[in-house]
Amino acid sequence: MLKKNQIHTAEITGYTADGAGVCRIEGRAVFVKGTIIGEIWEVRILKVTSSAVYGKGERCLSPSAMRQAPPCPVYRKCGGCSLLHMTYAEELNMKRARVNDALRHIGGLSFQVSDILGADQPEHYRNKAIYNIGIVNGKPVKGFYRAATHEVTPVESCLLQKPLADRAAETVCRWMEREGFAPYDEATGKGTVRHIFTRCAVKTSDAVLCIISARGFGEKTDALVATLRERCPELTGIVLNINKQKGNVVLAGDFYTLWGRAEMEDILCGLRFQIAPQAFYQVNPPQAERLYDCAVSYAVQKPDDTVLDLYCGAGTISLCLARKAKHVIGAEIVPEAIENAKCNAQQNDITNAEFVCADAGEAAEMFAQRGIRPNAIVVDPPRKGMSLTAVEAIVSMKPDRIVYVSCDPGTLARDLKLLSERGYSPADGIAVDMFPHTPHVETCVLLIKS
Repeated sequence: MLKKNQIHTAEITGYTADGAGVCRIEGRAVFVKGTIIGEIWEVRILKVTSSAVYGKGERCLSPSAMRQAPPCPVYRKCGGCSLLHMTYAEELNMKRARVNDALRHIGGLSFQVSDILGADQPEHYRNKAIYNIGIVNGKPVKGFYRAATHEVTPVESCLLQKPLADRAAETVCRWMEREGFAPYDEATGKGTVRHIFTRCAVKTSDAVLCIISARGFGEKTDALVATLRERCPELTGIVLNINKQKGNVVLAGDFYTLWGRAEMEDILCGLRFQIAPQAFYQVNPPQAERLYDCAVSYAVQKPDDTVLDLYCGAGTISLCLARKAKHVIGAEIVPEAIENAKCNAQQNDITNAEFVCADAGEAAEMFAQRGIRPNAIVVDPPRKGMSLTAVEAIVSMKPDRIVYVSCDPGTLARDLKLLSERGYSPADGIAVDMFPHTPHVETCVLLIKS
């Protein structure tokens, strides 16, 4: 039997869903972070359970040509960019294989995606940053939680974030230090600042900073705003979110605009969008455009098509669909996102799109009861995928096509299996690397009625 601290020599033959290498030792699969397929390692056994074995790469005896030196000083401490030890080409191979492994093993499908669209700019691509705030050596610091902990790893300059986001968050931390405001402590409920959240538009000059706090700053509020405007003149809005909830929900409670505009305006697929802090918006717009182009080409086959867009957010996919289809109906559970969607339609002079505030399952049932039979239904659910209620309601409307946009290969495969069992077979699909240097990958799949 394998035991803790044993050292074995093994070849890495596969990847896990989070990009760790997999080798086989004495008949057991052993997961080893930071390794690459084809490499031979001396592996120290760290943990043995009945279902999994975890190891640590002690020494690489035969490194892969796809290995690189991680270009980040806190790569191992932070854990956010867990794939920086491999070249971008190998990362794309791993992600495409991850999608196809899920389709085969979870979905039981013979269908596979043949390609993945890599990013032209795999660094500093995120238009959205959420920094956790902690204390190191008695000073407030910005950073990210170390994997599986709430321990903040300080990050001076993040490889994925915009430089303005780093500078704005650092400005808040130094102001907190100067004025005596402490980070929020989850255990005691004391302290003030929980997170710092920024959005920076790609195709406009808008940039909004949102400070998530357990309580306000009182008479010091104006001084904070003045400091941010001086150090970060690119900002177009400063927002305070008073979040008194326990737990790790970032945005909750009441929002107050301290200065400028709370909404960020950006251009995506040639359309202008107003994005509230609470509204969903893709973090990598250039890659999102490629993903949406694929979804629209799958969904709209004729100019008189009617399309439903469930989980529509601020209406980004809906309005792209509306330029090709006769009529589009979007549904979303977040009221602020629906208001954004309606404003976005009006701003772009799009009159053939309507929006409903409802859960995807409820909306699908409501449309089915109204006798609406769309030509296509587009779904872009959160990571947990679709509920069985939503699946049944979608199928009951008997669309010709279903377009599934997914951010999680596992739930994608599960839901495609459910849809296949109900008469909708995957016919085409492509993976899109929306989140370079992380294990996450987007997929767009077209299903047609058998």
